[in-house]
Amino acid sequence: MPLTRSDIRTTTEAYLAHHPHEWEALAGLLSLLDGVDDPADRATLPAHITCSAVVIDRRSRVLHIRHRASGGLLLTPGGHTESGDRSLLVAALRELTEETGIPPDAVCLTRQLLGSPVDIDVHDIDARPAKGEPAHRHYDFRYVFHLADAEPPAITLQDEEVSGAQWLPLAEVRSPALRTKLLHARLDGRPEPVNASAIIHDGHGRYLLHLRDANKPWIWEPGCWSLLGGGREPQDRTLLDTVGRELREEAGLTVGGLEPYAVECVTGTDGTRVPVQVFTGRWNGDPARLPLTEGVMVAWVRPEKFPYMTMLPSTRALLERHAAQHDAPAAGARASGAFPHVVAVHLYLERDGQVLLGLRHPDPAYAGGSWHMPAGHCAAEAATACLVREAYEQAGLVIDPADAELVHTVHTAGRPGDGPGIGLFFRARRWEGTPELKEPGKCVTWQWWNAKDLPEPLAPCTRAAIEGIRHGRVYTELGWAR
Repeated sequence: MPLTRSDIRTTTEAYLAHHPHEWEALAGLLSLLDGVDDPADRATLPAHITCSAVVIDRRSRVLHIRHRASGGLLLTPGGHTESGDRSLLVAALRELTEETGIPPDAVCLTRQLLGSPVDIDVHDIDARPAKGEPAHRHYDFRYVFHLADAEPPAITLQDEEVSGAQWLPLAEVRSPALRTKLLHARLDGRPEPVNASAIIHDGHGRYLLHLRDANKPWIWEPGCWSLLGGGREPQDRTLLDTVGRELREEAGLTVGGLEPYAVECVTGTDGTRVPVQVFTGRWNGDPARLPLTEGVMVAWVRPEKFPYMTMLPSTRALLERHAAQHDAPAAGARASGAFPHVVAVHLYLERDGQVLLGLRHPDPAYAGGSWHMPAGHCAAEAATACLVREAYEQAGLVIDPADAELVHTVHTAGRPGDGPGIGLFFRARRWEGTPELKEPGKCVTWQWWNAKDLPEPLAPCTRAAIEGIRHGRVYTELGWAR
């Protein structure tokens, strides 16, 4: 997709939202964007757009080159856009490669800027009669990159335009405006993940994979089976926030207990190297019930199918490594007649003969649109720790583990395609707080219900537990053939 006027306007307006004091300085750029001529065409006069790459190494030094056209001044690599540039950032990367020989996969984006320009510089260009160019103005979009590796790559200068190169400390960056913004952003040249994805597995050898659109060449991994996930956005405080948001946005999926697994590097759509924080977590629902918003489908896949699927080699290697680390014990357990169970913890709150229930959002794979207790799957934690965490995360309730009493256990056979599960129901003798909606994507309301007059529809395990507790039973089996 070629660079468009709307792309440039969107980038400019987002930049000005962070630098409102520069509206007056960039008034000419806004007028240029309102005009009829192509703002990125070097033939557009009296002003047009250029792009630059600001490369920072691990020693917090910035690469400068001597442009012959500038009379030997030290500047960051950059120049005019070309018709094949899909974005301003891609134009900056192309100029970096042409002038210094540094390829896009030798650099990566920064967490602080996430592909937004650090500066839009306005400078006047003297007339060059020999080239038939009158005096004009450049609006230069400057993009920051960190070197992906510890040592700077070899530099191959474009002799026609560049006469030398030099790495300068941040405090000696030649452009005062750029120097101020780089120092303010606290960029240290150390790459860190700006994308996050999730290995979702059921603990029984199946992996949840996402088939991406094949007819969208501008997206990452078109037509491939991939992990769910995506890029960090400014509102994400952590990469855990990023992966949780991406799971919800792409597939309406919420997975509790996600944990960091590995940092992998891939090549982004702009050619840069992209460090990805990979998380892992368990889920055992029905993918067909997920409200997929991106891609073609999500499906459970076993490792023996990976070699026959369209998948990046790096994705396949990552999944096979995870399977080798996690599935071998499960396979051995099945061979010996055992089978791993998912443990879910439920909070049974009773007040004056009434029980607290939440109406689940219609989208979740389990019990969507049904009434259910505050509950969640145990991660690598004690059941009471899970209870305390879920009570606060879902309803803002504070419970002391010492006040939790196990009052019922439900052993479920699971639905077709799911594994068996153990549901532990704890009564809280005391708690602090009033139920509030802290996860509206999971629950739409909390209400107190008479234990003798329960609402419909009600999750089967919840009904079984409440009835068991009322009649003094401590154990129920659901779904098992007798």
